Amino acid sequence: MANAMEIYQFLPKTNCKKCGKSTCMAFAVALLSREVTVEYCTPLKETKFKKNYEKLLEIVAPVEGSTETGLIVHEEKCFGCGNCVVACPVNVANDPQGVGIGRAPTNDKVILQVENGIVRASNIQECRRFGKNRILCNLCIITCPTEAIEFV
Repeated sequence: MANAMEIYQFLPKTNCKKCGKSTCMAFAVALLSREVTVEYCTPLKETKFKKNYEKLLEIVAPVEGSTETGLIVHEEKCFGCGNCVVACPVNVANDPQGVGIGRAPTNDKVILQVENGIVRASNIQECRRFGKNRILCNLCIITCPTEAIEFV
């Protein structure tokens, strides 16, 4: 997944404010956080920026499939090992008799669980990366051996 600086490289860099943001860099950040879509940048629709427009659509495509927290589980990479399930502190706190002692979840309050051999996310609003008191927890990511989980 691209970062704001990579996205910025494909923007017109005119700071025209037509998108509602004060600068093209602010637009790039807003694009990553899904506050806006590529279409908000009207100069990109001009013929001279056609290639940049198409490239940006390609770059931000993974963001469109993410959850509210930016969580994406790449199903083609996941083989259901469950490392992320037992590493998630929210899962452990919400299910001390299951996930908290290294077993499968025993209730529906957990965020991550393995279903049919693939990790699925639910109750995403409970994720530490969501809401006004969010923190940059990445335990589900660093424990995944196949890099199937990412936050965008």
